[in-house]
Amino acid sequence: MMKVWVNGSFDVVHIGHIRLLEYASTLGSVKVGIDTNERIQKLKGKDRPFNTLIDRIEFLRSIKYVTSVEVFNTDEQLINLIKQYQPDYMIIGSDYKNKPIIGLEYIKKIVYFDRIKNKSTTEILNYGKTNSL
Repeated sequence: MMKVWVNGSFDVVHIGHIRLLEYASTLGSVKVGIDTNERIQKLKGKDRPFNTLIDRIEFLRSIKYVTSVEVFNTDEQLINLIKQYQPDYMIIGSDYKNKPIIGLEYIKKIVYFDRIKNKSTTEILNYGKTNSL
């Protein structure tokens, strides 16, 4: 079976994540790498992550498209996880085209996945700040 790698913060799991993971599973066994809480704060600000690391791991493990979940705190840890897994594919959002990809040298093929319009964690969290039910 082919090995597929996906990584990100998966802070607030939404339909865009589900569609990406569903697609990834059509290519093989999906391992997901997720950022620690500390790494997300450094990258996205003090108000993030919205969900704890333990909750994010549980959310991802409960998704039928995900085979396993790994956690990383640094670029070096991410590179080591990718190197150990030796994925055939890495699925990554199309907004990363022409940007550096961590661990690229250990991946056989990069596949870009088009984001679903208006379905990003940032947009979802910002919507909650500007709209009430």
